[in-house]
Amino acid sequence: MNKAPQSVIVTGAAGNLGQAVAHAFGVRGYRLALFDLNAEALRSVYGPDSADQLCVPLNLLDKLQVEAAVQQVAGQFGGVDVLCHLAGGFRMGEAVHATSAQTLDFLLDINLRALLPISAAVVPRMVAAGGGRIVTVGAMGAQRGGAQMGAYAASKSALMRMTESMSAELKGKGINVNCVLPSIIDTPENRAAMPAADPTQWVTPQALADVMVFLASDAARAVHGASIPVTGLV
Repeated sequence: MNKAPQSVIVTGAAGNLGQAVAHAFGVRGYRLALFDLNAEALRSVYGPDSADQLCVPLNLLDKLQVEAAVQQVAGQFGGVDVLCHLAGGFRMGEAVHATSAQTLDFLLDINLRALLPISAAVVPRMVAAGGGRIVTVGAMGAQRGGAQMGAYAASKSALMRMTESMSAELKGKGINVNCVLPSIIDTPENRAAMPAADPTQWVTPQALADVMVFLASDAARAVHGASIPVTGLV
């Protein structure tokens, strides 16, 4: 009997890394559930839906929207096997003593709080199915504080600790939860922001996606609660 194709939810799917991750899973036969706040970008990148692809524009902070989207994915694909939670963002420039509530809330929302509704929708389904894989995206730069990066480092560090806690809670239920820690990702936006840098030293989205595919595979079945540096040559 042929095994049914596995399914993966990718948050932040319209971004550079999201596109690389979706491609990496797609070429391996996964059914793709592609979540992003930007509906126009989703359609521009991925085109129309199909039996093996579902694009869902949503706000990851809206628990009702997220639950409805995951229910739709589970209904179409027969469950959720993998969650790659990529949604997040970067902001720097304020010293800690000058950090505004708006900056802190923005970074905590996109880098930490967005994990909670998608986890609430996905984890019970994985538990009921007897297993699954969850991969989050931390940051090498969040392993310690840096000047004008306090709020960003705090938000990503909190995501990494939350990932470790989820792993401790779920590894006995057949669910592997791990985190990748990229350095600077080689994207057009980062090249434009740092024109004097050497992007050949950075990690490519495709290389980062390959590590995430590994963490979602059976080859990583014994890996739990890891924060894996993926840094290119930096």
